[in-house]
Amino acid sequence: MDPDVVSPETLTEVTLDLYVWAEAFLTSLLRPWNAYQLLIALGVFLTAHLLSAIIKPRMHEWMRGLEGWPKWRMRALVVFHRRLRMALFVVLIWLVVFVMREITWPSRSYLLAIIANLATAWLLIAFATRLIKNTLMRGIVRYGAWIWVTLSITGLSDEAQALLDSAAFSIGDMRVSIWLVIQAIVIVATLLTLARIISSTTAASIRRNEDISPSMQVLAIKFLQVALFGTAFFLGLRIVGVDLTGLAVLSGAIGVGLGFGLQKVVSNLVSGIIILLDKSIKPGDVISLGDTFGWINSLGARYVSVVTRDGKEYLIPNEDLITGQVVNWSHSNEFVRLDIYFGTAYSDDPHKVREIAINAAKSVDRVLSFKPPVCHIVGFGDSSVDYILRFWIRDPTGGLTNIRGNVYLALWDAFHENGISIPFPQREVKLLEGSELATKSLPD
Repeated sequence: MDPDVVSPETLTEVTLDLYVWAEAFLTSLLRPWNAYQLLIALGVFLTAHLLSAIIKPRMHEWMRGLEGWPKWRMRALVVFHRRLRMALFVVLIWLVVFVMREITWPSRSYLLAIIANLATAWLLIAFATRLIKNTLMRGIVRYGAWIWVTLSITGLSDEAQALLDSAAFSIGDMRVSIWLVIQAIVIVATLLTLARIISSTTAASIRRNEDISPSMQVLAIKFLQVALFGTAFFLGLRIVGVDLTGLAVLSGAIGVGLGFGLQKVVSNLVSGIIILLDKSIKPGDVISLGDTFGWINSLGARYVSVVTRDGKEYLIPNEDLITGQVVNWSHSNEFVRLDIYFGTAYSDDPHKVREIAINAAKSVDRVLSFKPPVCHIVGFGDSSVDYILRFWIRDPTGGLTNIRGNVYLALWDAFHENGISIPFPQREVKLLEGSELATKSLPD
């Protein structure tokens, strides 16, 4: 068959071969022993169904009582629980095949052996494709593999391949057929799944390495993912014979599009790489950007996720963190100094006020004792002596407003216990000599 020319005669010949095989197979089922084997297979299936109905509830109760098992082992157990009937059928059908091969002629268990091989292959494919997270891709690979295994076991793989390869069209010098597309989907999906498994395993090892800073961990994981998935995609296309030289033109078109329409996207991507390289921010840092105050939850390729104290999650573009003014409360160390202002009456001794304020701040749990608070006079106001109280904390992720409020409350209690008054503005109204104060009575 000429791979570049699809003739109607070739298509008709392949279709006729499939029809002849199907007719012969259906005719063979009318033979007594083949019919008996089908009935035996049906009986084995019903037995597996009944056993599954009995075992599944007990197995489910046992699984609910398991504690401390690794997550991957529990997932495997859940998948096995869902496929319990098929697993029982495979075990029982192979037992029947082995017994019949011992007590009768091999030809009388030939059809049962085909059914056993098909059931085993389907079960293994169902387990293997659970590694593919994408639902659509998993379904395509699973059903495609089931069909191909069925054709291979029944001896129809060559005819099916010829039929699928005959339906093709050409794009320049490249010939694209249904068979090529199916191969590409299966191989690329398999390689991408392997890349995901390797990426997840390696990423977990990188995160456990305490010698690597959090920002470098994110950078290493991102580069690893891009390298693995890119290699898997292009390697899969090369395996099926796709010519990749044509991608040079596509890359040029993408470059033009990036230059005109995707400037912001590229800017955010480059800014994200710069952030990871200069280690200016990292997951867990507490930052302030404008009115947004919170801690960094994750670093993405296009944005940074910042979670505030009220549970809101802000997705801040990387470019804003590069070009804007960012306050990183935990960049070089985790210590943060906070200032609060207050005033007392002129009649209160300022030396005593400073001592009381420092002791009140020390009594708050989150205030650090080895970096003791200090209190200074900052001015003489219209109605009060003004002070500033400075103290240090080491957990800005716990919030700043709440610790300020606790210190203010400690000051309030300490001043009340020691007779220190907190003044407020008061106004005196004087009547000039010769003026009269007019009063107006309200109506009844």
